Amino acid sequence: MSRINTNVSSLIGQRILGQQNSNLNKSLERLSTGLAINRGADNPAGLIASEKLRSEKASIGAAIGNAERADQVVNIAEGGLQEVNSLLLEVQSLVGETANEAGLSTEERQANQLQIDSILQTIDRISSTTSFQGTKLLNGTYDFNITDQDTKVADYKINAAKLTYNGTRDVSVVVTQSAQRGGLYLSTGGALDLTDSDSRFRFEVSGAKGSREFTFASGTTLADIVTAVNTFSDVTGVSAATATAAAGTGLSFKSTEFGSTKFVQIKLNDDGGQTGSIVALSSTNEATVSTTAGNRTAFSAVTNPIRDIGQDVGAIINGISATADGKTARINTDFLDLSIQLTTAGAQTLATIDAFTISGGGAKFNLGPNVDISNQVSIGVGNVATRNLGNITDGYLSSLASGNTSNLVNGDLESAQKIVNSAIDQISSLRGRLGAFQKNIVGATIRSLGVALENTSAAESSIRDTDFAAQTAELTRSQILVSASTNVLAIANAQPRSVLQLLQ
Repeated sequence: MSRINTNVSSLIGQRILGQQNSNLNKSLERLSTGLAINRGADNPAGLIASEKLRSEKASIGAAIGNAERADQVVNIAEGGLQEVNSLLLEVQSLVGETANEAGLSTEERQANQLQIDSILQTIDRISSTTSFQGTKLLNGTYDFNITDQDTKVADYKINAAKLTYNGTRDVSVVVTQSAQRGGLYLSTGGALDLTDSDSRFRFEVSGAKGSREFTFASGTTLADIVTAVNTFSDVTGVSAATATAAAGTGLSFKSTEFGSTKFVQIKLNDDGGQTGSIVALSSTNEATVSTTAGNRTAFSAVTNPIRDIGQDVGAIINGISATADGKTARINTDFLDLSIQLTTAGAQTLATIDAFTISGGGAKFNLGPNVDISNQVSIGVGNVATRNLGNITDGYLSSLASGNTSNLVNGDLESAQKIVNSAIDQISSLRGRLGAFQKNIVGATIRSLGVALENTSAAESSIRDTDFAAQTAELTRSQILVSASTNVLAIANAQPRSVLQLLQ
């Protein structure tokens, strides 16, 4: 080395020492923060991937919190419904007790009515006060809003419906098969004309509710037979009427309700010499008597009971084939869960019905990491006040109050029991639906999101977190190299001093 103005060896040593110091500082930073990526320069691609994973972790964590909050909301609603259910069971007991008229005094019936009134008031109070953070849960706040209801829709129940923000959903019903009652026609030609005065015309009428045998003598008018049969309609589930058709003047027997589980069965025990026949009503129009000869059976040829079964309505709701029971059709999909009860005219006319429009409402929970309709669940919780418990056919629970048609003092107790049964079914169904939501949707969501959070955290950790074993080894290496570079630089800086020897 004969030059002193430029110490190339020192420059090289400085550069290498700077690099080793930089590596040492990085190792110290990574070990102190626990992160392998502290800035974009550390790993640009890794930074992008890890930040995206961190965003997913935040969304998943929020979704878990949402699901847990939904569980809390349902728990509060369930508590109120459980108490309503207990009160309805008490009402059921009081109605049954009061029906024992000969064993109860007027004062006892009045006392039972006072209990009914207080129970009804309590149910209304529970409906209006059960809340979560000030939001009422059982007063219809979370029920769905309906507009443009068609007159052919008698009743409906919306359990769940997904709607976009400020959106609506039209509900359309295509009736593909008419709902029918079971029906048989007895052609007698008029009043009974038996072979002799001692003869009897005996037959047994059976329906979905039970059976009853009737016996009539010669000369009994059709109107008297109708009256006798209809007296026991609540027992048999079958009603009678006089009718005239191509098969002759006679009697029509129909199930009181529609559907494939309803039927009419006639068992002729003794025709008494009466001439006539039994024929099923048309399966496409229950008001029409089938005139096909093969469908008619003469009284004298009847050896076994003759039965005709009703028919459920066939329907397609919003493009989904519906399950049916009588005049009620239901679908249950991820986007729409509802049942629609049609009027008799609506259920027997093959046509398209623009049932109604769902314009909002429902309790909406976002149970997924993304805020979109596929991650949302919207359930309907109706108003459980007494004026809403029951149904349009039997009546509503409020009619059991003092002075109303089904009160216990002088009201219709048969109707009262039907209403209470319907109310219990309604509350039980709502509790079961909320329970299924908690168990099968909320519970499963929390578990699946927990696994997703674990896996996402593991993926993010593998990219972003420091591997302490490898980084400690790197730190040791950097420390040794820095020490070596420092010593080498000292030697390089001392090397030009040898030039002084040339000046001696």
